[in-house]
Amino acid sequence: MVPAAEFRSYYGRPIVRPPVWHHDIAAYLFTGGLAAGSALLAAGGDATGRPALRRAGRATSLGALVASTYFLVSDLGRPERFHHMLRVAKPTSPMSVGTWILSAFGAAAGVSAAAELAPLLPGSLRRVVTPLGTAGQYAAAAAAPALATYTAVLLADTATPSWHAAYPELPFVFAGSALASGAGVGLLGAPAHQAGPARRMAVFGAALELYGAHRVETSKGILSEPYRQGRAGRLLRAGRALTALGVAGAVLGRRSRMISGLSGLSLLTASLATRFGIFEGGVASAKDPKYTVVPQRERLALKESGEG
Repeated sequence: MVPAAEFRSYYGRPIVRPPVWHHDIAAYLFTGGLAAGSALLAAGGDATGRPALRRAGRATSLGALVASTYFLVSDLGRPERFHHMLRVAKPTSPMSVGTWILSAFGAAAGVSAAAELAPLLPGSLRRVVTPLGTAGQYAAAAAAPALATYTAVLLADTATPSWHAAYPELPFVFAGSALASGAGVGLLGAPAHQAGPARRMAVFGAALELYGAHRVETSKGILSEPYRQGRAGRLLRAGRALTALGVAGAVLGRRSRMISGLSGLSLLTASLATRFGIFEGGVASAKDPKYTVVPQRERLALKESGEG
């Protein structure tokens, strides 16, 4: 009997080149989702007359956007490369589309956050700045779903086996994670009696995230393995546990500012762990040749059996 083949390398080299991205991009995945979720939180707080939610969402959205820009520029290596990407618009490139989404969102979020300084301005200027801030806030909220999910498309569009295989589910994971992190901001930054929309965001976001992550970890055959093993597996399990704790605290501790704050912190940490876990799982799948060879052979065998 010939023993089962162990795919370690192809003449000493990986079959698929591992992503050249570093952990700056994993952090970018988190801060981009946080910016998007916080923008939705701000719009919800404004629409329902909850100023604490609006302020927390606007400030966090701008702060997370600045962090996202830093992480992206750091990965690009030179700041001017970000500018160069804006010289063209290429609809077939997720990176090009994402750069434009980030820029449009940034302008709207910046105007929205600046409007929080309106009370310090003279009356005539305040009457101009306040509606501009509101318009920017809702423009940022309109762009938020694209900002939250385009990074999922960016990962799935690569040849990295476990990212590419998970293309139907990654947008659910990233959208849910963005909503949950935005909810965490609301639970941390607003009094308990104003945090109702944040609690609802937490429940809905957690449901999306957990559904998507479960599908990624269980429905991709051998390509689900990297998400269950090693560093990626530990991060994703921690993310699930923290998400469950955060939602439970948000629902059961609705009258306690301390419990709401701890729930918010749990949701933010869960989102961070989930994004890094997805990132690590993809990198691990590219480094091990079996995640390229075995699925190819399975597809070939299925095709041959169908022809027969």
